[in-house]
Amino acid sequence: MGRLAIHAPAAGESPHHRDPVRGGPGWRVRIGTFAATAAMLSAGLLLGAGPAAAAPAAIKLTSSSCPTDIVQGQTSGCVTELQNLLNAHGAGLQVDGEFGANTYYAVREYQAATAIAVDGRVGPQTKSKLYATGGSAPAPVNLMSSSCPANLVKGAKGGCVSELQRLLRHHGYSVEVDGDFGAGTETAVRSFQSAHGLSVDGQVGANTKRELYDTDESPSTGLDLRSASCPANIVEGQSGGCVATLQALLNGKGQHLDVDGGFGPLTLAAVKSFQSASGLSADGEVGANTKAALYSNIGGGGGNGAPAPINLNSGSCPSEIVKGQKSGCVTELQSLLNHHGADLAVDGDFGSLTDSAVRDFQAEKGLSVDGHVGTNTKAALYGAVTPPSSPAPGGGYAKILTVAEAEAGTVEGSARANSYGSAVGLSLSTDDYAWCATFVSWVGKQTGATSYRNTYVSGWVKQARAGNYHLSVTTSPQPGDIVAYDWNGGNDFTGGHEHIGIVRSVSGSSFTAVEGNTGNPNGGNDGVYVKSRSTNSNYDVLFIRVRDLTPGRHG
Repeated sequence: MGRLAIHAPAAGESPHHRDPVRGGPGWRVRIGTFAATAAMLSAGLLLGAGPAAAAPAAIKLTSSSCPTDIVQGQTSGCVTELQNLLNAHGAGLQVDGEFGANTYYAVREYQAATAIAVDGRVGPQTKSKLYATGGSAPAPVNLMSSSCPANLVKGAKGGCVSELQRLLRHHGYSVEVDGDFGAGTETAVRSFQSAHGLSVDGQVGANTKRELYDTDESPSTGLDLRSASCPANIVEGQSGGCVATLQALLNGKGQHLDVDGGFGPLTLAAVKSFQSASGLSADGEVGANTKAALYSNIGGGGGNGAPAPINLNSGSCPSEIVKGQKSGCVTELQSLLNHHGADLAVDGDFGSLTDSAVRDFQAEKGLSVDGHVGTNTKAALYGAVTPPSSPAPGGGYAKILTVAEAEAGTVEGSARANSYGSAVGLSLSTDDYAWCATFVSWVGKQTGATSYRNTYVSGWVKQARAGNYHLSVTTSPQPGDIVAYDWNGGNDFTGGHEHIGIVRSVSGSSFTAVEGNTGNPNGGNDGVYVKSRSTNSNYDVLFIRVRDLTPGRHG
């Protein structure tokens, strides 16, 4: 078996690993490699592997016996306690008291899932968060992550089961979110599989996971409340990824909310409670001061977290981003590099490992290897196609269909498709979630026709019915309008069975639409394609007009 060499990280950054590249510098070691190694160790399959030594007795992380920051390389009862806590949240670690690679990645995944800056260091905020849900259901863990088994089955316990139960509830199944895969959860899984044309075996494998996440009603918690993607004041009645992040942050401050992306009475009460405890005006509105308080002391080491990401092509970023800079431009750069296979801490600090990752990326793309992120490197990071700049406000309505049609044929999971998420602050691959409303948000951003962005179909419908963001409902559809579908009827466009696209042509009750996250007419992966639809089918259809504000034009 080959030896595995890992170089030490520089201060402020996490290890950057590389895949074996013929003729390339070094190795890139994926998380899955460590997970596989851990599985082999636990099974005693590595040569020379013997019975594991007893782990040191657990020590409470907040005691004076534990360091302020628990980091990779340490061995102690504090690490034993950490591993037990991570396992309670679904990590599945071998509890040996040694802070190795698997524990490091479990910490990072936990931080990412719970709105803490991802640095792999277990500082005051991470410790507090780990204990915050003690006695309640384990914190949900994304089913697609390496912390969850390939097949989740009856009898399993932990954060992966909490996430499964949360998703089942989102799809309308009455299961308790307790992190315990019992008979009731199994019955709900079988019913879900039957309803979605899957093999009914009660096991949550790749296909079932994908279907569970295949809804634009699953909110992202990746949005930064302080970014332009979120409203200046987040208030009761709103929904979407910004509200989901708000709920995750409130939970990090000791609340116990369902992260469902809906700002209802419970979220309002939690906001007021937090404001009161923080010495703020308890008005229930999440403005600048409340946002600042929510983000205070977020970070594995007690820092303020990463700066909000800024599009590299915006006027706020320098023409060349280089080593030594610290900003939201660097946050965006690190996120993009991670999309292309790097494994950086997203902390907004351009250090030596970010520089190394930039150079590796430039070498792989055939660019000049100088570590400077200029025009060509930015274009390659965004998928070899520089995102078009938004036109001046007004006049964008006429461009909606042109921009949407130009994307036809873009395949799910491609760099181009993944770049759509920037419109709503998402950094997920389109392989991992339903993205039709994200595509519509992207079109709106590119054209400047509307400032509304949301991954929720229900959000688009709600705002149109209210006449907000230059949106309104129309009964006389025309090319360039937005069209929303409610597959299971009821005309409420909720429940996770919705879809949305851009009208391309209209002929009586029939029409065609350009839709993201839709089936490839020639077979193969989903993508952006033109679909034939009808208002006389067994689903509800609602047309949304984006009002054209160009002088002399009306719409």
